[in-house]
Amino acid sequence: MSTGDMFNRPEGLKGLVAYDPEGEKIGGVEQVYLADDSGRPEWVTVKTGLFGTKESFVPLAGARQDSEALHVAYPKSLVKDAPRMDAEEHLDVDAERELYRHYGVDGHGTRTPGPGGAAGSVDVPGNATGTDVHGRYAEDGESIVRSEERLRVGTENEQVGRARLRKVVVTEDVSTTVPVSHEEVRVVREPIREGDRARADIGEAETEVTLHAERPVVRKEAVPVERVRLETEKVTEQQEVSDTVRKEQIQYDDATRKDERRRGDGRGDRGRR
Repeated sequence: MSTGDMFNRPEGLKGLVAYDPEGEKIGGVEQVYLADDSGRPEWVTVKTGLFGTKESFVPLAGARQDSEALHVAYPKSLVKDAPRMDAEEHLDVDAERELYRHYGVDGHGTRTPGPGGAAGSVDVPGNATGTDVHGRYAEDGESIVRSEERLRVGTENEQVGRARLRKVVVTEDVSTTVPVSHEEVRVVREPIREGDRARADIGEAETEVTLHAERPVVRKEAVPVERVRLETEKVTEQQEVSDTVRKEQIQYDDATRKDERRRGDGRGDRGRR
């Protein structure tokens, strides 16, 4: 796309990647601002800062488009240090003058020595107020896309706690009954019959027997009796989720009141439409 086509079709600038004169990438083009008096594109905002968290205004003076790239006339460092402006539908006069001072450009198309670089001639449309290309085309009768946020709710797994299984040793008293036996002594008398052989000695004598008895003996042994483990079970329940979403509303200006808002310097209302 040539420079002339770039100014004739400003909507084609959105989404391009901006590069500085040294070929260093600056960021993606987000918005295009048109001069309220001529309708020519005068500024673009480019995503800069860490992870593209800031929109910086860059003049289109001296810029050219090459395929999907927009080559601007200002170094990346100067763009990143540009004054922070709200990237809304309008750019007021004071804000635009502050930006021109930052880039070292006056309102007559001349680049002045300073932070913008060496003096020289550039194509600057002028110091007219800027309007976002969306707002201008809406006034020309084209449609406006109304957007709103929708709540998308999903689930994710997270650790909420731990269940621990352990075994400990405890003692308890156990009683049982076991049979035991023992020997007791009793005297048995047997008469000697005729014919039995036996000595008949008169005198003192003694004899003895050994007595035995059983006693309980206790020993312990460990035996497996049970296997225990932990299992998890998924339980599904309903949980209410609440959040705040934004949505756009469409407002329109009555044509009978339009002239009242444009009274003054003749450049148009600089507020949001």
